[in-house]
Amino acid sequence: MSQTNNQPEPWLRGTMTETPAVPRAVLHALQAAKEDLIRHCGTLTDEQVHQHPGGVASVAFHLRHIPGSIDRLLTYAESHELSDEQLQAMKTEESPDITVSEALQQLSEGLKAAAERIRRFDPADLEQPRYVGRRRMPTTVGGLLVHVADHTQRHVGQAITTARIVSENK
Repeated sequence: MSQTNNQPEPWLRGTMTETPAVPRAVLHALQAAKEDLIRHCGTLTDEQVHQHPGGVASVAFHLRHIPGSIDRLLTYAESHELSDEQLQAMKTEESPDITVSEALQQLSEGLKAAAERIRRFDPADLEQPRYVGRRRMPTTVGGLLVHVADHTQRHVGQAITTARIVSENK
């Protein structure tokens, strides 16, 4: 879906070849997410970004949730527990106090920070065990990295669909 200036999707551009395959795939997914969200949500009004058509989550929620969830997943991949600050931030993802511009800026900053963190993972550690949440659900570093891409793309699809609906309901 992601195409900028008639370029193919990020994973087909031959970029980041110095990065090992799994982290590179995650980075390409995040790049595609950013491009798609800017293209499909960047023209919404501040009112539209907070609408809940049919009771679904707002575009603003998705724009905030994506970098927040990536931060949390990478924290687990780095073998840390979530901080009080991260838990508080999670509670504000649906807050209506953000403009489209601010949400896209937070998204961009969050994705940039995530990319730096992802590049630091050693591919030899992908099978290292990790635990998620208070219930300490078992996974691996690789499982968490792949879930970063998967979870992000799910929310991108939801944000784009919601953006299209609110744009048509002017």
